[in-house]
Amino acid sequence: MTVRRVIYGLVFAFTAYFLLRGIVWTFQAPVPAMQGAAVAVWLVGVLGAMLLANDPDDGDETQNRPGRLPLGVAILVLVLGVSGAALSFLGSADRVLELPASGVYGAVGLLLTIVCVRRRALLAWIGIAALAAQGIAVIGLDLSLQRGLLGAVLWVALAQLLMWFTDRAYRDTSRLARLQQVSSAWQAAQEARRFERRQRVQFALIVAGPVLARVIETGGRLGDSERLRARLAEGTLRDELRGARLLDDEVRLAIRALRERGATLTIFDENALEDLDEPALQRVRSELAATLRGTSAERIIVRTSPDPDTAVTVVGRRAAGAGVGDEDDVELWHEIPRRAPA
Repeated sequence: MTVRRVIYGLVFAFTAYFLLRGIVWTFQAPVPAMQGAAVAVWLVGVLGAMLLANDPDDGDETQNRPGRLPLGVAILVLVLGVSGAALSFLGSADRVLELPASGVYGAVGLLLTIVCVRRRALLAWIGIAALAAQGIAVIGLDLSLQRGLLGAVLWVALAQLLMWFTDRAYRDTSRLARLQQVSSAWQAAQEARRFERRQRVQFALIVAGPVLARVIETGGRLGDSERLRARLAEGTLRDELRGARLLDDEVRLAIRALRERGATLTIFDENALEDLDEPALQRVRSELAATLRGTSAERIIVRTSPDPDTAVTVVGRRAAGAGVGDEDDVELWHEIPRRAPA
């Protein structure tokens, strides 16, 4: 059961109680019409304070608890409460001392308590002060305290304390929920890293295991084909460690073809593609594979780019000594855009 439901249940119960007492006293009052008007005004104020919508600026309107009453409505409810008390005192005329104990103070105190719960504590205390001034002027301080003024003050004070405590409980709950989310995210990230490490270890065993076994078996004396397989295995492991996000089967095949013809390739993923979703990454990989298949460069460097328009830069150079200057060495310069061309 939520705080809102508990509060509203109590309010409806007390409202029914004070409404019944007010109706009974209406038939006994010297001026029934005025006493009836007092009950009607009070009831309108209670229903308005309970049922009217929250202030649009209330940051807690999505919370499952009473929201802030709009300022204009809160002032109107306060006026209705004070007016209801004045009409009740006037309707009782010379029999004001026969008013039911805690009747006026209890009813108006309930209204002001609702105003306080709806996060207008200052207006609730202003209403208490106005109610006390009315009662003291009509029946005196001693009788006012005996007939419920002190109870009304305690109700509003307890309501304010209740809202303080519930607000703190909600803040603590929200903070704990955020901490739990952060903890869950951290645990998920750690599990993902462990899974990734296991996958990489398994991949390394699959790729390098046979080569290492052959190296041990021959004492390091490998043939040309075996040396090529060792270089391919070593390059594949480096690629998987340095640029896993850029690799798929098509890119791996293109890289293997380059290395088999004697080219060297270095790939770097510097976490510059975190903003790309999987379809965008697939487009980048496809273009990268096509670029690698179409180059005859001897040394290729593939690097992700932090540039907002460029995702990957591919640079290819001729073998050392094939050109005169550094500029002439560049055979391939290709930038893969971060977004697909329109």
